Amino acid sequence: MKALRIKLHQTSANYRKAETVENRMTYPLPPISTVIGALHGICGYTEYKKMDVSIQGKFASMHKEPYVDYCFLNSTMDDRGDLVKMKNETMLSNAFVKVAHAKKSQGNSFLNGITIQVYDEELLAEYRELRALGSRIAAWKSTEFKAKLQEYKEKKAELAARKKEIGKGNSGFSDIVQEEKKIKEEEKQYKERATQYEEEHYKKPISRFRTVTKIIRYYEILDDIELVLHVSAEEGVLNDIYENIYNLKSLGRSEDFVNVEEISLVDLLQEEKQADSSYSSYLRYDDVRDEKIFTGVMSGRDFSGTKYYLGKQYEIRDGKRIFSEKVKVIYTSNYGIDETSEHIWIDKWNRDGKEGKYIVNFL
Repeated sequence: MKALRIKLHQTSANYRKAETVENRMTYPLPPISTVIGALHGICGYTEYKKMDVSIQGKFASMHKEPYVDYCFLNSTMDDRGDLVKMKNETMLSNAFVKVAHAKKSQGNSFLNGITIQVYDEELLAEYRELRALGSRIAAWKSTEFKAKLQEYKEKKAELAARKKEIGKGNSGFSDIVQEEKKIKEEEKQYKERATQYEEEHYKKPISRFRTVTKIIRYYEILDDIELVLHVSAEEGVLNDIYENIYNLKSLGRSEDFVNVEEISLVDLLQEEKQADSSYSSYLRYDDVRDEKIFTGVMSGRDFSGTKYYLGKQYEIRDGKRIFSEKVKVIYTSNYGIDETSEHIWIDKWNRDGKEGKYIVNFL
C-alpha cells in the first residue's frame, strides 16, 4: 500500500481543545481535523478530499504561557474596565478604539470623569452626549409619550363604548369604525416614529460603545515536538501533498511554526508480525478493544490510555464547522502488535545505517 510519510518538528505548539476557555488546554498530538485541514490548506483544496491519517509523535515537556483575554460585558458599565468604541457594532473583535480606562476596582465614573484615564476626549464626549440623550428619551417616554398613549387608549375606549351603544348595522356605526381605524393607525405611526428615533439616534450609536475587561488566561504549550504522520489517499491527492508540503508553515496556532524534516512516498507492509512503538499515538479504539493493538506493553497493564472523540470530516454551515464524522481513539504510548490487520500497517525505515519500524494505524 502506498502512503506518504511526513516527519515534522515544532519548537512549541498548542493543539487547542475547543471546549476549554480559561485554560486553553492542548491535545498531546494534533487532532485528526487539524492535520487534514492543514493538508487541505497547503494544496489549496476548497472541497473535502477523502484521506486517512496516522498520527504519532512525542514532546519533551509542557509549560503554560499567559495571554490577555479581552472580555466584552453584556452592558456598558460606567465604573469598570475599559470603555471602547467598536469599529463594527455587529461584531465582537479586537477592532476597537480605546476611549477611557477605569483606574480603580470601584468608585470610578466615565460619565463624571472620576478616577479614569482618558485616551480619546472626542469619543468620550460623544459617549457622554449619547448617555445624556438616553436619559432624556427615558424621561420623555415616562411622561409625554406615556400620556399620549393614555390619550389614544381613552379615545379607543370611548369609541368602543359608542359602537356598543349604537349597535352594528345601525346609522353612524360605520363612521365610528372608520374613526377607530384612523385613531389606531395614528397611534401605530406615533409609536413607530418614537421607536425609529430612539433606534437611529441612541440605541444604534450607543451600541458601538462597549465595556471591556482584561483577564489573564493561559495556554498549555508543548515543547520540542516530533511528529510522524502517514497519509493514505488517492494517488492524485498524495502527489498534491508531496508537491506542496513545504507550504506547511504552522500546525496548531498560526505562531506554532513547523519544520518539515522528511516527506517520502513509502510502501506499507502487512506481512510483518510483532512490532512495538517508541512513540505516543492516537489509536483506533476498536483496534485496541479487539486486542489488535496491545497498550501498556511496558507498564504491564492490559488497557491503558486516554479516550478522545476526534472530529475528522466536517462541513461549513452558517460559517461554522460542523463535524459529520468523529473517530473514537485511544491516546497512549508503549504499545505494540502481534500482527497487522485492516487498519494496521508497518512502515520500515532505514536511515544512516539504522533500521526501524513505524506502526501505522489509520484513523
